[in-house]
Amino acid sequence: MRDAVVFFAVLVLGGLMIGALISQRGKAPGLNNGKLRPPGSKPNAVCSEADTPEPDQVEPIKGTLAEVRAAVEALGGTVVTESEDYVAATFASKLFRFLDDVELRRDGDQVQIRSASRVGYSDMGANRKRVEVIRRQVSDVT
Repeated sequence: MRDAVVFFAVLVLGGLMIGALISQRGKAPGLNNGKLRPPGSKPNAVCSEADTPEPDQVEPIKGTLAEVRAAVEALGGTVVTESEDYVAATFASKLFRFLDDVELRRDGDQVQIRSASRVGYSDMGANRKRVEVIRRQVSDVT
């Protein structure tokens, strides 16, 4: 009986994981009227162009787009889209390979940044921490 319960639990968990992985296909949202898209209603994203107060708001990063892009890659991000003023990258979680999107938009002498999970309700602060690590790496360079 115990083996059947364990088998059923593994089967259900596996199905949930496959469903989550399938649901995260796609790409970064891109610009909306020339700005980064604001965080959604779930607490799993942060954005420097958010019109909402904490916990969704972060400060833009002082530096060039190239410096911030380099920090994203040094942290393990994979650039998937790039133009003169915009960079989109993905990060995969270590255990289940869930994707998070990081988007950068050049804005004068600073870079607007958005970091968001594709799946799940809460990110347990992972996106905010990622942005702060990127900020520290860029400030160490400048």
